[in-house]
Amino acid sequence: MASNKLLMLSVVAIFIPAMAMATDYIVGDDSGWTINFDYQAWAKDKVFYVGDKLVFQYPKGYHNVFKVNGTAFKNCDIPPTNQALSSGNDTVVLNTPGRKWYICGVSNHCSAYAQKLFITVQYQYGWAPAATPQILQVSQPWAATPAPTPSSPSTPAPTPSVPDTIVTDPWASSPISSSPPLPTPIAPSWPPAPSLPTTPAPTPEPWAPTTLSVPETTVTDPWAPAPAPWAPSPISSPPSLPTPTAPSWPPAPSPYPWI
Repeated sequence: MASNKLLMLSVVAIFIPAMAMATDYIVGDDSGWTINFDYQAWAKDKVFYVGDKLVFQYPKGYHNVFKVNGTAFKNCDIPPTNQALSSGNDTVVLNTPGRKWYICGVSNHCSAYAQKLFITVQYQYGWAPAATPQILQVSQPWAATPAPTPSSPSTPAPTPSVPDTIVTDPWASSPISSSPPLPTPIAPSWPPAPSLPTTPAPTPEPWAPTTLSVPETTVTDPWAPAPAPWAPSPISSPPSLPTPTAPSWPPAPSPYPWI
């Protein structure tokens, strides 16, 4: 209960001075809320705080005031008529900080004559709302101290080991495999030449007579007398003498020379 009262007092202490120092701004000053007026230049040198007021003064029935968002402000989108302020002396209290947009919804006053206003509202003197005060908790000495909860040692579950996988890029070109070695050519084997049949030697018939081969010998007459060792050798004939050749004489002269 005491903490709630303290919070309310803090809020009142912050906002009461701000409300007391609030400023009333007559939009457009002496020109009021009308067409063909640069309201952005009018608001450029002003700082608007929470609690300030905007007063829109204009001839009743000629203009009105709509509070819109940023998109409607840019496009001059006109809200429903029941949302318009049309008293001719409309007061808008700036209760919250942030951006504010206002336009005139009569005819084409917004789009053709730039009858619209944009401002930014700040906290009073740049202050943000006070933070919520923390409530101090006083420990009671007589309160029983809770027994500490026994902490059981927690054994982390073993992380399953994941086998390493090699991730290949799907684009990557496939590695060029080396061509296998060519087999060594083997010489063709020719079949062996057929062996000629051997003709067995004719087997002699058992009843055929056996022919005996007798070496040839020169048979001499056993009764021929052997030459005596002392017999002289036969006389060989003398060589033939050459036949004498008659001498050649010149021919005799003819007795008849005229023949």
